[in-house]
Amino acid sequence: MPVPAKLSIYAINLDRSVERWKLLTDRAQASGLDLVRVPAIDGRAISAEQRIHARPTLFRMRNGRTMLPGEYGCYQSHLAALRSFVESGAPAAVIVEDDVELIADLDAQAAAILDAVPQADLVKLLNHRNCGFLRKASSSQGHDIGRCLHGPLGSAACYLVTIAGARKLLEGLSVMSLPYDIALERGWALGIEAYTVRNNVLPLGALRSQTEIATSKQYGAVKIRNLSRLLTHGFRAADYLRRLAYALRVPFTS
Repeated sequence: MPVPAKLSIYAINLDRSVERWKLLTDRAQASGLDLVRVPAIDGRAISAEQRIHARPTLFRMRNGRTMLPGEYGCYQSHLAALRSFVESGAPAAVIVEDDVELIADLDAQAAAILDAVPQADLVKLLNHRNCGFLRKASSSQGHDIGRCLHGPLGSAACYLVTIAGARKLLEGLSVMSLPYDIALERGWALGIEAYTVRNNVLPLGALRSQTEIATSKQYGAVKIRNLSRLLTHGFRAADYLRRLAYALRVPFTS
């Protein structure tokens, strides 16, 4: 698939997050980036009973806690971004959340990464951790691309996706049973070729601490603290083994 040198960047942004949007657009205009706003879905404005395409019981079992409104909104917002990208008909795009700090050549770096792994459906460009990284290839701009033995990697704040990958994600992620960042990287479950970079292509911005999803206190308040957590541990252990097999499925370089 020919990769254009200039990729559009789809940025998820809540209507009330005016400051975040201004920071993004100022940086995009200064850098010549093609920024497309995707209006985020406010999960706090949707009651639990109104959440469509979500399986709260399965979510509770898999995560050991109940689903938070911000998580639901985040998940649906990313699906909206994927749909917007697919409708454009472009071969590839970058999807970001509005707390990242855009860099001047983000589109060019993303295109170079896809040139290095043309079989990829998805490449995560930002993670919170990358333990057990196995290198598959390196881009012309110096980014190592591969998979990690350990995970979840954390964060869905910036990723590169092809149109074929976006279609697969929309199908495989149509029903929510995990937070989006965890669900996104499960290539073994989604039937996609998913990779990550060793070092983040761009950083999180100055507003990263002002979370729109949930605080650590809010996460802690909805945790299950009984024997039901055994089901969560079982799911995580099985998924970890599947991650290992997936990471080792393709040949890697030193």
